[in-house]
Amino acid sequence: MLRAPTGEKRLDILEWLKNPAAHFPPPKRGDLVEDGVTADAVAAKLGVSREVAERHLDLLADIGLLRTRRIRRRTHYRRDEMRIAEVARMFEKGW
Repeated sequence: MLRAPTGEKRLDILEWLKNPAAHFPPPKRGDLVEDGVTADAVAAKLGVSREVAERHLDLLADIGLLRTRRIRRRTHYRRDEMRIAEVARMFEKGW
């Protein structure tokens, strides 16, 4: 899934979310590090529609690599470092 052509975008998203303050503008509400980044911010960075960005983000959240938090009407996404480390260990073991 991460090796497909669209997988590069997902890997980019995961990389950007390591240090969201360096890659995204400050939000009107919430904190980039504690709360995460909205689909609108990711869409602007990727140069795609919000719907496309949401598909990427939702897929990453569904497999557990991202955590979500609702703030008002927006979903914010941030990395789940424990789950990412767990998946990395599985790949290292030859999963």
